[in-house]
Amino acid sequence: MLKIPNERTTNGRTGKARIVRLGGREIIAEGLTLNFWADISHRCMTASWPVFIAGAALVFLAFNAFFAYFYWIGDLPISNVPGGAYIDYFYFSIETLSTAGYGDMHPQSHYGHFVATVELFTGIFSMSLMTGLIFARFSRPSARLLFAENPVISLHEGKPTLMIRLANERHNVIANANARVWAFKSVVTKEGRPLRRFYELALDRNEIPGLALSWTLYHTLDETSPLHALSAEDMEAATVALIVVLSGYDVVAAQTVHARKSYEHFEIRFGHRYVDILDTQDDGRLRIDYGRFHQTLETTGVA
Repeated sequence: MLKIPNERTTNGRTGKARIVRLGGREIIAEGLTLNFWADISHRCMTASWPVFIAGAALVFLAFNAFFAYFYWIGDLPISNVPGGAYIDYFYFSIETLSTAGYGDMHPQSHYGHFVATVELFTGIFSMSLMTGLIFARFSRPSARLLFAENPVISLHEGKPTLMIRLANERHNVIANANARVWAFKSVVTKEGRPLRRFYELALDRNEIPGLALSWTLYHTLDETSPLHALSAEDMEAATVALIVVLSGYDVVAAQTVHARKSYEHFEIRFGHRYVDILDTQDDGRLRIDYGRFHQTLETTGVA
């Protein structure tokens, strides 16, 4: 098992090490002392739905257990609680925090009214906050783009070309779709220091008026390309990685959407081209077969 060490910062506090995943690469980040509550809104927005719901449920139960305790230690603050059992106060707390108020139990002392008032305010505040978080998660724009599993390098228009295929799974129109491709590779400076640099790859066409079906990006590996004349072994030595970023205006959601995909050097297939997925049926209609979307074929001309 990999043991991740902690690092003590200059203020004497120990930062917890974290694993950051960028594409297929794992990076250990340590030395930061960011408090959990300092970025709670970001955590709520980026957590998966099961984690988000489980966390909200735990907070709800914790709030009710907290207020039920104060009811329980009071001198019969709530009416119609047989024997003053803690579980009954817990149920009353749920009714109060959620503002349900069934009516069979109610505060009967100044102490009970005070605790109920504080809990009602907490309930209204927390419910408003939860409503905002849920709405923000549901209304957040997202693109359903399908990226080919492997970039390919083969001849296109007589020149070695890097190709990446993508498609719009929703089949709605993404207007003014704009794509950018970046290459990351390790280099050594003149002073002998290793660096990780990124280069934007020029595309034959980086923008289309409307993306509804599929789109293949082409980058010519000529003398101006950062990947010019690099073999598979050269890319492995330089730990080359590719990042594809696409943005556009979703005409249905009326919002700008973004999508990204990363590839490592070992995922690039040399001497391959994509299998055709478009054909025309006998009745003249265009047919697209996504079952062959990720398939590639060996070709000649690029080693």
